[in-house]
Amino acid sequence: MNQYFFLQRITGPAMILTFGITALLDEWHILGYGKSWPLYLIVLGVIKLAQRAALLNAEPPAYPPPYAPPAAPPPPGPGPAAVNAAPPENHSGERS
Repeated sequence: MNQYFFLQRITGPAMILTFGITALLDEWHILGYGKSWPLYLIVLGVIKLAQRAALLNAEPPAYPPPYAPPAAPPPPGPGPAAVNAAPPENHSGERS
């Protein structure tokens, strides 16, 4: 899995975990909700910086080969079937 997609998928759970830690610190009267908003910005900023670093180190996606024009049409003249064809028969059944 690409590291960028992993970091993108983990952003939500990291924010929920940060909120849970903040709630626990608020219950213990260590850090109130009113003073914890910088913590959310720091966690989100660290995740975004990691996403950008992963995006810079990622390999570019594989693209299909460029469009190739169709092959040149065959030259005019009798085709290969006309060269090997039997001569036409007369209505009388004789060959000419």
